[in-house]
Amino acid sequence: MYIEKNKNNGIDYLRLVKSQRIVNSKGIKTSTKSVVYNIGPLSRFDDGKPDYVERLKQSFKQGKPIIPELQRFCTDPLPKEHYDIHFEEGDPDCVGHPKLFSHILLERILEELGMTYYFQHYKAYTRSQFDLLGFFRLLVYGRILNPASKIATIRQNDDYYTPILDAPYEFNVYDTLDFIYNFRESIIKKLNKSITSSFNRTTNVIFYDVTNFFFEIEYPDADSEIDGEVVKGLRKNGVSKEERKLPIVQMGLFMDEQGLPISIEIFPGNTLDHLTMIDACKNTVDTLDLSRFIFVADRGMCSSPNLLHLLDNNNGYIISKSIKKCNINDKNWILDENDYLKTSDDFKVKSRTIKYKVADPANPKMKREIVEKQVVYWSRKFYEREKAEKKSFLDFIDKVRQNPANFKLTSLQAKSFKKYFRKDVLNTDTGELINSSNINTLLDEEKIQKELELMGYYMIITSEINMSDTEIIDTYHKLSKIEDQFRVMKGTFETRPVYVRKEEHISSHLLICMISLIVIRIIQQKIVSYQKSHYSSKKETNLWDMGLSAERIQAALNKWTVDKLPSDYYRFNYTDDPDLKLILDSFNISIPKKLYRRAELKSIKTNIEI
Repeated sequence: MYIEKNKNNGIDYLRLVKSQRIVNSKGIKTSTKSVVYNIGPLSRFDDGKPDYVERLKQSFKQGKPIIPELQRFCTDPLPKEHYDIHFEEGDPDCVGHPKLFSHILLERILEELGMTYYFQHYKAYTRSQFDLLGFFRLLVYGRILNPASKIATIRQNDDYYTPILDAPYEFNVYDTLDFIYNFRESIIKKLNKSITSSFNRTTNVIFYDVTNFFFEIEYPDADSEIDGEVVKGLRKNGVSKEERKLPIVQMGLFMDEQGLPISIEIFPGNTLDHLTMIDACKNTVDTLDLSRFIFVADRGMCSSPNLLHLLDNNNGYIISKSIKKCNINDKNWILDENDYLKTSDDFKVKSRTIKYKVADPANPKMKREIVEKQVVYWSRKFYEREKAEKKSFLDFIDKVRQNPANFKLTSLQAKSFKKYFRKDVLNTDTGELINSSNINTLLDEEKIQKELELMGYYMIITSEINMSDTEIIDTYHKLSKIEDQFRVMKGTFETRPVYVRKEEHISSHLLICMISLIVIRIIQQKIVSYQKSHYSSKKETNLWDMGLSAERIQAALNKWTVDKLPSDYYRFNYTDDPDLKLILDSFNISIPKKLYRRAELKSIKTNIEI
């Protein structure tokens, strides 16, 4: 039992409350509390000295309440001199259910990122009447530990060792999302400034990629007209990365060499990938105080306006280029065995520097010259992968050649493989074969041969003409790591489906996910640094290594809980869990096996080494 203060019609009352665990009809254990005794209005008992309520609570726990009529309820046993710290959830000695304690690590990281001070400062600046910082913290903690809808996340408040919010009005969470949207540029700038100063960020190379998130809605957002201008709806039908037939939103993510996000930008779901880059750069990256950087992206970003934008801002690029879209001269150069450096039977590479002219986006009649290096390489690994991807095509060609007289072409095959037939035998309107009586003679053998010859080849273009071929390839391949971040956001953080509908709230939701991703990456990098310094016999590590996956970090942090015992003693759970212990050791968090007082618990956060 414990004393609780509650408010009724604006008046503070005292009451004695008992916590207990019950088993419902489905056999699930839940915690509940019931009022044992209504003590009365606080004003009747307050002696006028400081911290009366806290003194009353402590006196009751010690079995000598300063309100004599409560003496008959003092039945809780005193703390045991000897105790067994190995226990099961539901231990009858525990008061209530285990509470999350891992958020103190997340809170310490948010402090280092400058977010705690930022939201405290702007609460005063904007004169917000609610706990802006508390709601922000809950949104981040919830996304990392127990992803859920916004309202469900706020209802997790009591799951923490010390509730984040005091008597929250849960719908203030949407006011928090509005704030984040209105100040998103400022938040992103603050994040990047803090990461640079506290975590030695370098931005010599910046990676960019685009993914999308689906919405479980029946119809896409309609366009609207504001002041004579058409404003596109955000949730639109487009090419889903997950092949879902649902409205989507496009998201571009910038990331540094350490795998730490820099910024995100959102676009209508029907926006083509390459059309996102310039606006994404202008909105955030171009506004940050960054030195010259090399922009790394896949072939979806390969367009002359994108390249010119980077060059005009004194930045460079390393971008892959579709070999299929190369002109015949480039393809002949790629297939020419001259000048290839063959490092093994599985890899060869060559490069050249070229000059070419493109139209100026600002003035299409004006031509601009671009000087770039082309690096092309053949890899058996890529060859085998492409061979597997083209299996249906290869099987089709094989069947045609083996038995052309009896081969029947389906309408689906005619549509899928029409580019491999001679144009003079195709219906230009339908794409169907005009005459398939001798299908073998209708195949465009030259085109098929070129397709097969180019399998396994890859091309990268770059403004960095003095960079070695190996360095260019290695830098580009790091781009694949951004896919790992997308998987964390979509999987571990359960970013989609998105349950908010306003554009402002969608943008804020994704920014919360990005901040959560930064926190996870900091934990991963701390683990890697710890492993490197303590296990020198291990293989060489780099900043891209995770130490632990996001899923394992999430699971471990959810195990870091604390049980409350009678007389205000506390006991930690699962600190011997290997993953949790690795996290704690990496941040120099020591949790000896003993019972703790509340003051000792508070001191743990101050000793965390970021």
